[in-house]
Amino acid sequence: MNNNGKTSKTQAKGVFFLLITAFIWGTSFVAQSIGMEKIEAFTFNGIRTVMGGLFLLPVIFIRELQKRKEAGEKDKKVKNIFTKKALKYGIILGLIFFTASNFQQFAFYYSTAGKIAFITALYMIFVPIIGLFIGKNVPILTWICVVFGFIGTYFLCIKPGQSFNVNKGDLLALVCAFVYAIHILSVEKFSKEVDGVLLSCLQFFVGGGLSLIMMFIFETPVIANILVAAKPLLYSGIMSCGIAYTLQIVGQKYTEATIASLLMCMESVFAVITSAIVLHEFLTGREITGCIIMFAAIVISQIPTKTNN
Repeated sequence: MNNNGKTSKTQAKGVFFLLITAFIWGTSFVAQSIGMEKIEAFTFNGIRTVMGGLFLLPVIFIRELQKRKEAGEKDKKVKNIFTKKALKYGIILGLIFFTASNFQQFAFYYSTAGKIAFITALYMIFVPIIGLFIGKNVPILTWICVVFGFIGTYFLCIKPGQSFNVNKGDLLALVCAFVYAIHILSVEKFSKEVDGVLLSCLQFFVGGGLSLIMMFIFETPVIANILVAAKPLLYSGIMSCGIAYTLQIVGQKYTEATIASLLMCMESVFAVITSAIVLHEFLTGREITGCIIMFAAIVISQIPTKTNN
């Protein structure tokens, strides 16, 4: 009973963190689109990602000071979180994050936001498929929830009569979805072995640093344009990177990867609802249907199964 209660509690914690992650990503989608109108892809990604890393530095520093203070009072030794394993995993995640985020960012040059959001959401399909090749057993109920989540995302992102001819942007978004699936599965493994906040910080400095290098090689950053895009950059950097991606890593410590991917795809629902509130637009019947299907898939996915236990 006690063990089951503990498992249930930690799973609830993971679900909560990942839903907050999806909410922040959904609300920051507009900021990402606006920022791209002013500055180029590597510039936007590099600045916002490094900003996320800088935001986490004082968090890590203050938390470690507090740990040492409490340990000193109890005469205990504090475990060092800055390990070779943490650095190794941080570099690996940073490379994956750099690849996925920039493929998505460049997709905005060629395709619509709705199609990009929908195609990116394919990571909820890729995660269990890749999982099969690495020996992960996904329950049939989870597969059903993934399919319904995919259908719900389609209703949310694709408008009636919208052409679905595949273009360069759609292919970039598809690559992004596949790489994000690898990122989710990697986070599931790494987050159980090293400190989640440090891991998140390291991935931002690696991914952001690489984007800034690409910025100086392939783009022409203009200070005036960067200042104009300051608000979208701040929101995307602090909220989407600094807070949301960190919550993803912490949340996945308690949540199976396929369920985590389904939860994070709720960003589509939150994006539609936020746009309706901010822009005073009514949700269409199609969008409401998509929200209901996505919500139902999330609820059903939380039904305990023998595999999860």
